[in-house]
Amino acid sequence: MVKRAILVLEDGSVYQGDSFGAETTTYGEVVFDTSMTGYQEMLTDPSFAGQILVLTYPLIGNYGINEGDFESKQIQVRGLTVREYCSQPSHWQSTRTLHEFLLASGIPGISGIDTRSLTRHLRSSGVMMGILSSEMTQEEALQEIKKLPRYDCVDFVHEVSTQKAYEWQSNTPVIASRSLEHSEGAMTSPVIASKAKQSHRIVIIDYGLKYNILRILSQLGCQATVVPCTISVEDVLALNPYGIVLSPGPGDPALLDDITETVRKLIGRKPIMGICLGHQLIGRAFGVKTFKLKFGHRGGNHPVRDLATGRVYITAQNHGYAIEADTLKGGLEVSHINLNDGTVEGLRHQDLPVLSIQYHSEASPGPLDNMYLFERFLEMVR
Repeated sequence: MVKRAILVLEDGSVYQGDSFGAETTTYGEVVFDTSMTGYQEMLTDPSFAGQILVLTYPLIGNYGINEGDFESKQIQVRGLTVREYCSQPSHWQSTRTLHEFLLASGIPGISGIDTRSLTRHLRSSGVMMGILSSEMTQEEALQEIKKLPRYDCVDFVHEVSTQKAYEWQSNTPVIASRSLEHSEGAMTSPVIASKAKQSHRIVIIDYGLKYNILRILSQLGCQATVVPCTISVEDVLALNPYGIVLSPGPGDPALLDDITETVRKLIGRKPIMGICLGHQLIGRAFGVKTFKLKFGHRGGNHPVRDLATGRVYITAQNHGYAIEADTLKGGLEVSHINLNDGTVEGLRHQDLPVLSIQYHSEASPGPLDNMYLFERFLEMVR
């Protein structure tokens, strides 16, 4: 028999369903994502660290788990919430079920709840902390959630960043093992990896990067070197990079003053591209303020206007914080805006080789419309 599970929110809302994955208890900030496919990429996206993920698409698990669509070396979410879980996937690349994937990593899931109702609640009330459990009662969960640290108070970047530098081996035909116990950087996609000569060293500072950033840079002929978030300015420059990419990542940028200071000292020394959290860190390095969005932008269908061309792009996004436009200073100007709510989606500097975007140019999951931004960055590098 399927074991029952509950998702309890801090405001007292309770959603009952069926347990899959690990039969355990977890907690985190409850957020929703509107992407229709790509649950494997979402589960392994470090920007979801510390969060319980709600998927709005109603059927999840129908194509299983494959060995080429990982965006990090492990599951990053703390729990998964879906409307209907498919226990019998059908896809030629599938090697195991979503249940088996979650179970092996000790991550609980809950199915059979009304995710439309839950999403509407989060949109109207805002994201909030929650507990997902197949062990607790509703009363026990509500008492426990009051004792737990809030998402906004935790520095997740230092948890998800690599501990040591590594080179991304784009031409090594290695695919992730089923246990995910591969070495950093060994996993690569045989589809997108390029044989092009790698001529430009790009240093990527890992605040919670996704592997597709490295795949794309390699495809464009770059030698991608990943370094920890704790790296010093001197150690970055000692690598003699042509350019620097500040990666996406989880959490509140206001907790990262040490990292922000490193970014501030790197600006003007090398061409810099910031993505998502990296974009926010560039802003804060110039003294710009950030704020928490009510329910964030997470999904593969967010319209963004490029102000330089007027063209609208459909973007992949995963963030809960944004730049305050009216605090821009130091030569920064808005380059992109979100057409849903008018928030800042990109920055550029009037004089320095600096550009940034709030959304995910590397997609995974999401539309591939925005990979041109890597080429724009490399033009700036050249």
